[in-house]
Amino acid sequence: MTHLVFGASGQVGRFLLPRLVARGADVCAVSRDAHADADGVRWRQGTLPDAVPVPRGAAALVSLGPVHHFVSWLERATFDGRPRVVALSSMSADSKRASPDPAERAIAGVLADAERRLAARCEALGLAWTVLRPTLIYGAGSDKSITPLARRAARWHAFPLPAAAGLRQPVHADDLALAVLAALDRPESAGRVLAFGGGERLTAAAMFARVRASVPTWTLPLFVPAWAQRVAAAMLPRLRGPLSRLQSDLIADNAEAERLLGVRPRGFRPPAP
Repeated sequence: MTHLVFGASGQVGRFLLPRLVARGADVCAVSRDAHADADGVRWRQGTLPDAVPVPRGAAALVSLGPVHHFVSWLERATFDGRPRVVALSSMSADSKRASPDPAERAIAGVLADAERRLAARCEALGLAWTVLRPTLIYGAGSDKSITPLARRAARWHAFPLPAAAGLRQPVHADDLALAVLAALDRPESAGRVLAFGGGERLTAAAMFARVRASVPTWTLPLFVPAWAQRVAAAMLPRLRGPLSRLQSDLIADNAEAERLLGVRPRGFRPPAP
């Protein structure tokens, strides 16, 4: 039975695809970039929400990319069966609702609306669905936060360390891939939006310090006090959201996800950039 995976070339797909192949799934992976078929994966080039045909007898639809594009496609797609649906959203649907940045509040609204539309469409079609809301994802070297920070530090031999008391809970991409597999297998997770964070909570300051420790070259620590952050936020409106969140907790309650999925994510150990 075919598993159709959208956003398959991203950081979670890097770990999910070989795990699907290892368990004997017929994998059809969709990406905006062209890829040669290999390792039991058939690649299809496509960009959502453009039309992407559903293979006959598809057993599962997995969305690893922007959930709002997936939902727009899902609302127009037709099926000859009842595939299981698992989609990644983001904890930003909750954490950015009260952001001082209007653009970030808009992102939260888009995510929450997409989750509601996905649930409505799947229920109208009689499809079992699960949405996972991950925290900050790392581990594949293609994230847009932790890895770029470490690479810039390695290049400039300096690492900014802001005063940041807010808690963080980074989740490894492979643990998220395991959660996707568990959601496909466990019917008790159907009809749920599940928060999913890493196995360790630490302050943002400690998270940055641990990222600095992963850099293979010496770096000069540049401590950024809270008053300097306030000045930067006042002078640069686009930084108000990110800087304000340094003092806020961006964490997930994993209790329900662990109970329903049986996946216990690892602690935060960033790989060398």
